[in-house]
Amino acid sequence: MEFVNQLLDMIPAGMVIIRENGEILYQNKRASFFLDLYRIKIGNEQQIAAFIADLQQNRQENWKVLEDNDVLVQTYLMAEDQDGCIFGAMFFDIENMANVISNASTEEFKMIFDSAQDAIFIDNKDGVTQWMNKAASQLYQVSKENVIGKNIDEQEKSGLFYPSVAKMAFTKKEEVTILHNNRHGKKLMTTGTPIFDKRGNIQKIITTSRDMTELISLKNQLEDVHNTLEELKEEQQERIGTLIIKSKKMKDVIQLSKRLAQIDSTVLITGESGVGKGEIAKFIHLFGENQDRPFVKVNCGAIPESLLESELFGYEAGAFTGSKKQGKPGLFEVAQNGTIFLDEISELPLNLQVKLLHAIQDKEIQRVGGIKPIPVNVRIITATNQDLNEMVRMHQFREDLYYRLNVVPIHLSPLRERKEDIFPLVTYFLKKYNEKFAVEKRLDSNTIDVLLRYSWPGNVRELENIIERIVITTKGQEILPENLPGFILGEDHRQKDMRLSVKSTLKQTVEEVEKQVIAAAAQKHRTTREIAKVLDVSQPTIVRKMNKYHIKYQSS
Repeated sequence: MEFVNQLLDMIPAGMVIIRENGEILYQNKRASFFLDLYRIKIGNEQQIAAFIADLQQNRQENWKVLEDNDVLVQTYLMAEDQDGCIFGAMFFDIENMANVISNASTEEFKMIFDSAQDAIFIDNKDGVTQWMNKAASQLYQVSKENVIGKNIDEQEKSGLFYPSVAKMAFTKKEEVTILHNNRHGKKLMTTGTPIFDKRGNIQKIITTSRDMTELISLKNQLEDVHNTLEELKEEQQERIGTLIIKSKKMKDVIQLSKRLAQIDSTVLITGESGVGKGEIAKFIHLFGENQDRPFVKVNCGAIPESLLESELFGYEAGAFTGSKKQGKPGLFEVAQNGTIFLDEISELPLNLQVKLLHAIQDKEIQRVGGIKPIPVNVRIITATNQDLNEMVRMHQFREDLYYRLNVVPIHLSPLRERKEDIFPLVTYFLKKYNEKFAVEKRLDSNTIDVLLRYSWPGNVRELENIIERIVITTKGQEILPENLPGFILGEDHRQKDMRLSVKSTLKQTVEEVEKQVIAAAAQKHRTTREIAKVLDVSQPTIVRKMNKYHIKYQSS
């Protein structure tokens, strides 16, 4: 330990270790001189307190020139314990620093400065380099003979140091920090600090450079990982089961469905045929507390009216001719503690509407031919493609039942009103049927264009059927427009032609569409945050994809 203290006392600078409460834990011999100098020139305890406050604010490595510019202070956070922060401070006499360095004869002193990882240069008041350490030679791959004694203007013109941060500090007469590449491709953070005399004239420029190549590379890798995770998160959010939730309308539906899944309320799902009402009903069930309980789907329009009552509510033994001797439980009993989904509820006969209303209100049913009520704990979700309100007005549907069913309505928009969902659906179903039939069919870009412009009156169900059909019937690997049904090709469309390449793979087509959409948004909006908001994706995703596709902002 004594040897270490002796070595530290040889340093031509003051070294202090100080707590944030002002307690000095260690100081070498030179520190006493600098601390006295510091107190005399700066102003005793108040300025010590200000200095400590400055240490607290600048917890990273920091350089500071004292008010009369005779002392240069380097501070840094060393450690933290239960009593607070511990800071290190190095004090340098600026007037003598360059001379001391250039005239240093001890091997110990040279070893200390040459062991620093940062490059250090010292230029005099005429811009001539007086000294540089070993790290400077290694970082810039130059010898001391080619630098020391040369003017910074000459160094910059020859490309030795470009841009010259020392020259920038000379010109601006203030500290300058930049991030740049040297001529060997290393990414450096360089700071030039001017040292002034009492008359305000520059006496020295101290320039330090730190190699940031690995740090920036790691930062970029971290950003790439973050962006990849964001994309995976977005992709996961865009598809839940067979539900595609790219469009805002579908995202709103999913958000509402998630809330409804947590409460036991009757839900009425409306929308055209094929929009996915059954998928939403199942989604609500699977996201609720009873997800492991039965989910029973009943199509009220597919079961003959004569059988519908017994199917829903069951029957007792001998209830009618041909019935089982032991009777049979109905679907409400099968769905006990779970969910029953009544699709096409508009097709339910008026006499059964009364029994359904009773089941909702009293939470019990009665089998056909039975006299004993059976308690049921079942969540009821219904769906229809009809206007039940109009049916009530026409006395085709019970008003009291309608209000019982319509506690929380969910409306699914037709596919033609949420075009953003078409392409993800096409991609999903193409992958599904490629795997099912063990083929590798791909869509020609013009085929995708036709599919995007089609109005899809049959909605998602029609889209799935078309994809399955063309995967089966197309002979080659590539599905061309002529492989589509004639009624799709014959429909008049006004949407602008995407003008994609004719022989693109699906991945290339996705990228081309993505590029065009982002480029169009970039022409209308000035920031990546605005573009991300409009396209409903994360801002890092937009930044990465704009770089990927070399998309620039539209100049104003």
